[in-house]
Amino acid sequence: MMLRELLLGKALKTDEDQGEKIGPFAGVPILGLDALSSAAYGPEAVLTVLLPLGVAGLSYVTGLTAITLGLLLLLYVSYRQTIDAYPNGGGAYTVTKENFGTSTSLLAAAALALDYILNVAVAISAGVGALVSLAPDLLPHTLPLCLGILLLLTLINLRGVRASGLVFMLPTYVFVLCLSAVLAIGAFHALVSGGRPIPVRPLPVPQATLGTASFWLLGRAFASGCSAMTGVEAVSNGVPLFREPQSSNAKRTLGIIIAVLFAFLAGIAILCRVYGVTATVPAKQGYRSVLSLLTESVVGRGTFYYVTLSASLAVLSLSANTSFAGFPRLCRVLAADKFLPEPLMHRGRRLTFSHGIFVLAALSGLLLVIFGGVTDALIPLFAIGALLAFTASQAGMVMHWRRQGSATRSLVLNAAGALATGVTAGVVLISKFTEGAWLTVALIGGMYVIFRQIRAHYDFVARVTTGQSLLDIRPAPRPIVVLPIRRWDAVGVKALNFAFGLSPDIFVVQVITEEGDVDDLSSRWEELVGKPAQLLGLAAPKLVVLHSAYRELLAPLLAYLKQLASAEPDRPVAVIVPELVERRWYQYFLHGQTASLLKTLLLFRGMPQLVIVNTPWYLKDWLPERHRLFRRLARPRPSAT
Repeated sequence: MMLRELLLGKALKTDEDQGEKIGPFAGVPILGLDALSSAAYGPEAVLTVLLPLGVAGLSYVTGLTAITLGLLLLLYVSYRQTIDAYPNGGGAYTVTKENFGTSTSLLAAAALALDYILNVAVAISAGVGALVSLAPDLLPHTLPLCLGILLLLTLINLRGVRASGLVFMLPTYVFVLCLSAVLAIGAFHALVSGGRPIPVRPLPVPQATLGTASFWLLGRAFASGCSAMTGVEAVSNGVPLFREPQSSNAKRTLGIIIAVLFAFLAGIAILCRVYGVTATVPAKQGYRSVLSLLTESVVGRGTFYYVTLSASLAVLSLSANTSFAGFPRLCRVLAADKFLPEPLMHRGRRLTFSHGIFVLAALSGLLLVIFGGVTDALIPLFAIGALLAFTASQAGMVMHWRRQGSATRSLVLNAAGALATGVTAGVVLISKFTEGAWLTVALIGGMYVIFRQIRAHYDFVARVTTGQSLLDIRPAPRPIVVLPIRRWDAVGVKALNFAFGLSPDIFVVQVITEEGDVDDLSSRWEELVGKPAQLLGLAAPKLVVLHSAYRELLAPLLAYLKQLASAEPDRPVAVIVPELVERRWYQYFLHGQTASLLKTLLLFRGMPQLVIVNTPWYLKDWLPERHRLFRRLARPRPSAT
């Protein structure tokens, strides 16, 4: 208990929810880290694709970035309107469900969920990439570092929204201040040098030009750069996280995030061009992140360089928090509509949707393992989900304004946003299809099918269990009691003592595996059970000994139960499962857990008349347990009828 409170914090009451609400200042690190951190890997993704062009590729960076910035501004205006129209959280799923129906909304939810999962993997791998730039010797340990950061983020988010905001606030604002300073110093040097600043430290020699700037190559570069727009939708999804006035605080947060991101993307693109900073080959010896090279070119490799890169590392790694804030809430809404398992609806000890956090951590961890924690390998999968969610949300807002019959300007803006992001999604899908975008489409389709199948299951269960619920108050027949035991001990004796109160028809089943690990009770049964039962006027339980030639304990028992149930189909069969409960959790590994396996098999392979009863025997209370048992055995019993 103390360890859990140390890791996760003290449990919060339901009515303490208001204390977890946030303002704009905390909203930026909680919901904006995904967008802000994309300034570190978005321009690098563009330059990585342009590597075959060598230095010539820099001439295209500013133009491609300008298109991205135009889309970013359009999304900003569109999502401000979404916040006003859906103050309870206007995520892509909510907007499309209300305006297009179930099928479209599930596709939007699948795209958004995939974007959240990929964001965690990309953000952490990019953060470790920044760390490798500082310490190249860590390159072989990329994957373990990624998984360690993922574990840390999971624990932080399990502590609650406010706790994660406090943890992330310092590195977020240090990163913003440091990168702003780098860009300001770099812009000053560029101006005073007539646009030809000399890097403080020499840059790596760029590779020679290997090709020309084809339309296909530029399209792929633009598609990679679109990863810088991910995370913009997080604020509109998380409006309920803000304190009152919620919509105003959410819009202020969105405005801060977009303004900072716009300045960063524009500044990095311009300075990379004037300083001649190109990308290096990812996951290869000598790899350096673009942000590391640019910072070193502007301010050198002194203390400020290490502070900036350290803040960049922290923000890149922690930017996955945007997904930890959004994904569990998306799962909660889907679970409420019965498209995901019910446990995802419930909040944990710190008022977070803990099950959603665990699912996100598991899925993103799997992606990191599959792709080895390399950012460039994950980028082709990344932007499509976000762009599809953008398009679905904006198209839903167009239908929303049409139903309202007013707000023509808002309708036009959302229509423009839907068209722009839709076209961009098409460009990304086509240009990145063979590099892995096909997998994103397949995953979205697979998630859509899973959502539908889960809902079909819930509908089936509801139809079957509620349509035939008739109360039968006639006296039920006494059950046949089956008690499987391995040996004669206190655990089995407690279960047998309980069995006497259920029915006079008791069958004690002992499976002998011929390996000498079980004491055959046949010779001692009369002395141990028969005579004591006769003295108390009770029917003696029958001992059934089953010999297992193949050393199986459970299969012979299940076969016997089916035979017994088929012989008496009108009577319930109560199986009593005795179980030893250890004093410490780790002591469970010292036993075979036969009782747990038996309960599982009985649940999944049982018969309609089967009833399972568990009788735990607590090792920590063995002395009181023994005294209770002996007193009960010594007490006179009425004869069974």
